[in-house]
Amino acid sequence: MEVDVLIAGSGGGGLTAALKAEAEGMSVLIIEKGPSYGGSTALSGGGIWVPNAPAQRRDGFSLDPDQVVEYLKTITEGLVGEERLRAYVDKSPEMMEFLEQRSRWMEFVWKPGYADYYPELPGGSEQGSTINVPPIDLRELGEDEETLLAPLALAPRGIWLGPKDLRLFYQVRQNWRGKAVMLKLIWRMVRAHVFGDRIVTIGQSLVARLRLALREREVPLWLNAPVTALHAEDGRVTGATVERDGEPVLVRARRGVVLATGGFDHDMAWRKAEQPVVDQDWSFGNPLSLGDGIRLGREVGAATDLMDEAWWFPAIQWPDGRMQFMLNERMMPAQFMVNGAGERFINEAAPYMDFGHAMIEGQKSGVTHIPCWLITDHRSWKRYVIGGHLPLPKIPFSPVPTGFTVPAAWLESGVVKAANSWDELAAQIEVPADALKATAARFNELAEAGHDDDFQRGDSVYDNYYGDPTLPNPNLSPIGAPPYYAFRVILGDLGTSGGLRTDEHARVLRADGTVIEGLYAVGNTSAAVMGRSYAGAGATIGPAMTFGYIAAEHLALCPPADADTDSARPSTAANPATADTHGGTR
Repeated sequence: MEVDVLIAGSGGGGLTAALKAEAEGMSVLIIEKGPSYGGSTALSGGGIWVPNAPAQRRDGFSLDPDQVVEYLKTITEGLVGEERLRAYVDKSPEMMEFLEQRSRWMEFVWKPGYADYYPELPGGSEQGSTINVPPIDLRELGEDEETLLAPLALAPRGIWLGPKDLRLFYQVRQNWRGKAVMLKLIWRMVRAHVFGDRIVTIGQSLVARLRLALREREVPLWLNAPVTALHAEDGRVTGATVERDGEPVLVRARRGVVLATGGFDHDMAWRKAEQPVVDQDWSFGNPLSLGDGIRLGREVGAATDLMDEAWWFPAIQWPDGRMQFMLNERMMPAQFMVNGAGERFINEAAPYMDFGHAMIEGQKSGVTHIPCWLITDHRSWKRYVIGGHLPLPKIPFSPVPTGFTVPAAWLESGVVKAANSWDELAAQIEVPADALKATAARFNELAEAGHDDDFQRGDSVYDNYYGDPTLPNPNLSPIGAPPYYAFRVILGDLGTSGGLRTDEHARVLRADGTVIEGLYAVGNTSAAVMGRSYAGAGATIGPAMTFGYIAAEHLALCPPADADTDSARPSTAANPATADTHGGTR
């Protein structure tokens, strides 16, 4: 089989690359290793970090691109070349505008007020650049709904929150707007049962929309079709062997191959070799992310970078094995986190990447930081959303946990500890009692004064976002009377962030900096353009989609491998769109 562009992987990066390549007049084939499409994007929060996105400009908001580049240079600390950073800043709004114009399904909204993660730095934004897609009813997908990669834990039917609902949902006990969101959830649940709505948001909606846009253009997608080898001629990648229906198929890619297969999230032997601090599989990434694309790139001479990194995210692992992000909980006012010495070690509300790095460095020091413990009191338990538990009276048949007592299963499993004194709690979490009492006393002293002199919690606009808006410092108030609770916090991640070295065109590079012609890598298959940092919510999907767009744009400028023949021109005969796609392409 021959196509112009072969794309391995069906997450946000691969699907965006396919849309752009098709728009450039090239024949495209997307291949997906698993039985479902969407990759880690489908499992994600669906945010897309795009400064100067069309949705921002429509609201009259804009940023100086040069300042945004300086912001990225600061947080990446020289690990990423300016050409690559500038390509991202310049091309990401163009990518989003292209998608909006290419398909009626591609609609984007801005979430103003969700600040960049370092808004105080020059070029950072207190309004933020996180872009989302609106909710969508999965019935629009038809038979493709069955093969959309679904999260391990699906919310009950009708329980969905739009991009602007989540913050208010966490304020269910603080104001009437939070209670209004709760009433909306109840109505949505009733409507779903009456009318059969199958509404989804975040990453599910983003991938569904990309899939619908590709289907409009009849871009083929093969499921259960892993790539097993790359083929090169005279140093140029010219295609790949793809396994389909148990048989090898040689796919010649006249322009090139785009690797968008994700990271090595769940290859634990590989992860332990590169990241010794990781001793359990706590990744939220696609279960099939085993580093296939990175291996394939290495086999043809590609260099790698940042292999010891991941998109770290502190989390709770519940008794059933399910994991949950620790986001709003770390911004609650009456709580602090302690390590194995019973001491605070970071601004608890810090960006999750920074929090993960603090856990890792602390663990390397010889003091246990993995796990660490979030300490709070019963008053907070009854006032704030913790672990998805709503601080409301017990509601029979509620789809989410309610009530004013901690669920027995949480306590029995050891994920949560409860005690009536600091001494008792210290014994349960195995930290020095004197240290824990001193930490609690110091925290209360700072909270009563209204400023965290030790770790500056609450100084950043970002810290405040999920805090309590009714307090002078949304992130600080004293710990009150017992019982006290300790929540076990582990080191989760959204996937690995190291991978193949690439340039500003997403071309894969060798160790000497030369380009492997015909080979591109995007998303977690490539070493992150964010370096060891994270600019703002959506700083994984934003680069994946942007460099997918950039890769396709560059491929359109490259002469095909057989430029002297008529087969260089896309044609219906050369395009496999007419083939059976194992997933309802037509």
